[in-house]
Amino acid sequence: MSENKKAAGGEHDTAPVSDHKRPYRGRFAPSPSGPLHFGSLVAAVGSYLDARSNDGEWLLRIEDVDQPRTVPGAADAILRTLAAFGFEWDGEVLVQSRRLDFYHAALVRLQLDGEVYPCACSRSEIAAHAPPRSVDGGLVYPGTCRAGLAGGRAARAWRLRLPDRTVAFDDRVQGRHQQNLAQAVGDIVLLRADGQYAYQLAVVADDAAQGITAVVRGVDLLDSTPRQIWLQQRLGLPTPSYAHLPVVTNAAGEKLSKQTRAAAVDASASNALLSAALDFLGQTVPAKVRTGSLSDLWRWAIAAWSVERVPALRGAFPGQRLPP
Repeated sequence: MSENKKAAGGEHDTAPVSDHKRPYRGRFAPSPSGPLHFGSLVAAVGSYLDARSNDGEWLLRIEDVDQPRTVPGAADAILRTLAAFGFEWDGEVLVQSRRLDFYHAALVRLQLDGEVYPCACSRSEIAAHAPPRSVDGGLVYPGTCRAGLAGGRAARAWRLRLPDRTVAFDDRVQGRHQQNLAQAVGDIVLLRADGQYAYQLAVVADDAAQGITAVVRGVDLLDSTPRQIWLQQRLGLPTPSYAHLPVVTNAAGEKLSKQTRAAAVDASASNALLSAALDFLGQTVPAKVRTGSLSDLWRWAIAAWSVERVPALRGAFPGQRLPP
C-alpha cells in the first residue's frame, strides 16, 4: 500500500531518481499468452504517448521468458495488431526467450556475490510453514534454506535474499509507494525448479540492456517494483522512473486477462478503441478528433498527453465515472 510515512521496522531506502539528462527511452513489454486485449492496449497507449510526448524512443519487448504460458503465434499477432493501430516502435523487437544466456550471466554474478542461495523446498513445504500471504497473493518464503540445504536435499531453485528493509520510490501516477521486502514478499525465486528464469530477473536485466529510462505499465506490477529496484541495486544497474497506470477491469472487478477471457481488440475499430483508451487514461478526446483520421488522432494524443491527468487508481471498468 502507498504510504506517506516511513514504515515501521527495518532499514529504509529511497530509490534514486533516474538521470533525466539521458534521452527518454520507454518500452512496451507484452507477454504472448494470448491476443492483445483492451487492457493491454491501454498500457501500450500510455507508454507510447509518454515516450513520444517527451521526444523519446519507444521499444518493444516480447516477454516470453515463462515458456509454459506462451501461446504459439501470439507474439506475431500482437505485433500485427499494434502496427494496425498505428504504433511505430524503434529498433528491433527484443525477445526474452532468445536471451537466456544473458539471464544466466546475471544469476551467476549474484551467486558469486553471495546474493542468492539454492532452495530445496517444494510448494507444499513452503505452504506448511509460510507466514501470511504476500502482496502478490502468493506465499512469503519462510527462509527454510537461507542458512544452507539440509542434509540429503538437492537444490530445486535459486532465491534472492531480500532484507528487512523498506524500499520507497515516487511513482508518477500512484504517488509515494514503499514496501518492506522481507515482510511483504520474502526471498524470491530467480531460477525456478522447472528451469525457467523468473520474470523479476529478466525484466531488470532487459530494462538495463535496452537503456530504459522510464517504465510506464499497469498498476498490477506496482508491488513488484520495490524488489526490482533492490535487484537493480544488487546488480549495479540504473533505476528508471516509474508510472503505474490503472488496469482495466471487467464488470466483476477482475483485471482483463486471458484468464478472465478478455476479448481481442479489433483493429477495424481503431479510432473508437484508441479514443476509449485515452478516455480511460483521463485524456478527453475532442469529438472532431474521434471521428477524424487515425493519424490525426495520434497527433492530437501526443500533443495533448499529460501523465498528471491519469487517475491514481488501481483499476476501473471502462465507462465508469472517474475522479477529476
